[in-house]
Amino acid sequence: MSRALKALGVAAATVLLASGCAAGTHPGAAAVVGDTEISVGDVDKVSRAVSGALGQPFETKVTLSELVNNALVRQVRDQRSVTVTDAETAAAMKLVVRDPAAYQKFESDPVAKEFLANVAATAVATIKLGGGTGVTDPQVQQAQKAGLTIVKDAAKNIEVDVAPRFGKWTDGAIDGAISGSLSEESAQAKAKREAAEAQQQQQQPQG
Repeated sequence: MSRALKALGVAAATVLLASGCAAGTHPGAAAVVGDTEISVGDVDKVSRAVSGALGQPFETKVTLSELVNNALVRQVRDQRSVTVTDAETAAAMKLVVRDPAAYQKFESDPVAKEFLANVAATAVATIKLGGGTGVTDPQVQQAQKAGLTIVKDAAKNIEVDVAPRFGKWTDGAIDGAISGSLSEESAQAKAKREAAEAQQQQQQPQG
């Protein structure tokens, strides 16, 4: 699996924002991003499809984080009339998944393919929001950084509500469990997970 998302720094999950939760989610909704509702069924369906394409578990919490970010960036790019073409999305998809066998698995599953396309489009849109031309821009990291700042500012006016069963949306992720790539656990998430596991072991009765 490619490290392209992490290398390019285009994961919209790094957008730092704190969302209000006053409105709450509707029954059956995993999250509501502005005027976009993401259903629990969609999250489960995408998680299963991507897990199958990757050949390893892709957790529902991580799936939902990506879906929320895709919806968030899409709304910001629409507000600013930033377009992403099918050709740009296709090129970015191949950067996200460089392994031909894995890419073919994504291509052969409509749900996984749509998810990958949305992640890729989010990457392109973030770079363009920052003044770049796309994932091949020579100044891609600078453009992406500027794009994330723009998304962060614009997102202050877009409410993000996550159903309690999935956790809480904070700092651009659900409880920090987002990796920045489709297959890698971030150092922060790993440290948090290991600390929780160690604490859980300590609390178990000794016998």
